[in-house]
Amino acid sequence: MVTKQVVQEVIETATRRQKAQLCITNAHILDVYSKEWFEADLLVRDGYIAGFAECGQGQAETMVDAGGRYLIPGLIDSHVHIESSHATPEEFSNLVVPCGTTTVIADPHEICNVCGLDGLSYMLKASENTALQAFFMVPSCVPATPFEHSGAVLKAEDIKEALQHDRVLGLGEMMDFPGVVAATDLVIDKIMEAKRLHKVVDGHSPTIGGAELDAYASTGILTDHECENEQELRDRVRRGMYVMLREGSACKNVLMLLPGVTGKNSRRCLFCTDDRQPKSILTDGHINNNVRIAVQDGLDPIEAICMATANSADCYHLTDRGAIAPGKRADFLLCNDLKVFSMHQVYVAGNLVAEDGVISKASQAVRDDRVSGMMNVKDFSVERLSLPLSSSHVRVIDIIPGGVVTGAGEATVTLENGRWVHDENQDIVKLAVVERHTGTGNVAVALLRGYGLKGGAIATSVAHDSHNIIVAGDNDEDMAMAVEHLISIGGGMVIVKHKKVLASFAQHVAGLMSYETGTVIAEQLDNLHHIALESLHIDKEIDPFMTLCFMSLPVIPAYKLTDMGLFDVRSFSFVPLELNK
Repeated sequence: MVTKQVVQEVIETATRRQKAQLCITNAHILDVYSKEWFEADLLVRDGYIAGFAECGQGQAETMVDAGGRYLIPGLIDSHVHIESSHATPEEFSNLVVPCGTTTVIADPHEICNVCGLDGLSYMLKASENTALQAFFMVPSCVPATPFEHSGAVLKAEDIKEALQHDRVLGLGEMMDFPGVVAATDLVIDKIMEAKRLHKVVDGHSPTIGGAELDAYASTGILTDHECENEQELRDRVRRGMYVMLREGSACKNVLMLLPGVTGKNSRRCLFCTDDRQPKSILTDGHINNNVRIAVQDGLDPIEAICMATANSADCYHLTDRGAIAPGKRADFLLCNDLKVFSMHQVYVAGNLVAEDGVISKASQAVRDDRVSGMMNVKDFSVERLSLPLSSSHVRVIDIIPGGVVTGAGEATVTLENGRWVHDENQDIVKLAVVERHTGTGNVAVALLRGYGLKGGAIATSVAHDSHNIIVAGDNDEDMAMAVEHLISIGGGMVIVKHKKVLASFAQHVAGLMSYETGTVIAEQLDNLHHIALESLHIDKEIDPFMTLCFMSLPVIPAYKLTDMGLFDVRSFSFVPLELNK
């Protein structure tokens, strides 16, 4: 919170009774309130904007000539899972700040599904001194559903204290929309805790509409990042919600939603990334990539920038940022142009923190024992992967390239001695989820079609949202070796072929994140991706690990696999593999 002394010094600077510490001159400044550009010298004192001077008349201890560039507010990612970058919060800051992102609203439900509220505490601590201003939402669905085992179960009474933290803005994405619509105590009690503190509740409501959407919005759930088309966007805006246009590494919705954005409703539209990996950030950027895509598709640059700044600040009640105006935090960017949206300089609280794509002072990750060694697997053996079937007519999870939605397929498969065996003429492999948090010994097995895998196995401990171990393969021996290797390295990713580990990438932070730099993480993931395509023949239309890690997410239709069995998201119930049952 700003102190009285800072307020007084900003006033002294605004009235020119005291010299500014920083002055930016020769820039086109964006007024997000009137949605227009203007020219002036920007004056900064003690990390806050003091005001404007006539062009060329500003005076300060440090003078910066913007060279005719565009001065805009720091970009805000309205919804992101930092863990999905596979980088620690410190390294995530190093990656995204040079792209112009100065604030994120992060939902740590990935690490909280593994470590409980210790995970949130770790994320808060790790991001405490980074250039990136990281705010958090308390995860609402740990686990995402009651149909899986995670590392924690968070109820309303568990999150009361966490919601009061000054960097916690509210309750994270409410994925249990059936629970909301059914008005279940477990769900509504959590929402009421956030409402009691006048904090935001994020949404997650794919495909729902009509009366169900009315019921969902009636609780005060304010946002949704799961819209698939312009009609869904309009439906939610009409109900008072904010809609996030997402551009992640796997899920890309900006272009399909832009037709629904108009001058009348744009103030209810935000940008987010949700899940974005280092290679995507290093190659294409972060929120500036959302802005670039929108502008190239015809959206007015000012509207796009407002969606990435002022709108997000308004949504999350971040009244000290999102605009270039007196009294706001001096989080701003000198943008080179309004087409590529690359950043010349990035300022946070009036300090230059990145220049020409390079962070000025990289944050160093600090190891934390609370989030290490999360591999509590019991009673696992190769025999647990066997798949006995009473019928060859079975349900299969069908991969749909380009997203995380799966199909509810069926097939006739080959059996030997009442057990499934791989048929080289069918693109169907075995999929298994191994519980790794509480030692239940659960191993669930199903069948996956469209992955393309031949002659080996792929496994990862990044498996949304409970993050048990998930493994796919065409033979039990390689699958078992992949699981055992992950256990031995503390989690991560691995590829096995002919009982040999071809490549692996250890992720020591909860089995989700690495202490390596973003560049090293990108190289490791590239290597795994290449080997998966070349040695295991994964379908080139899909990302091997990104696709695999969403096959256990029981809140996105249609079939998914948890550690408890094959789950039909449409009916929110388990279903048998055999179709004659």
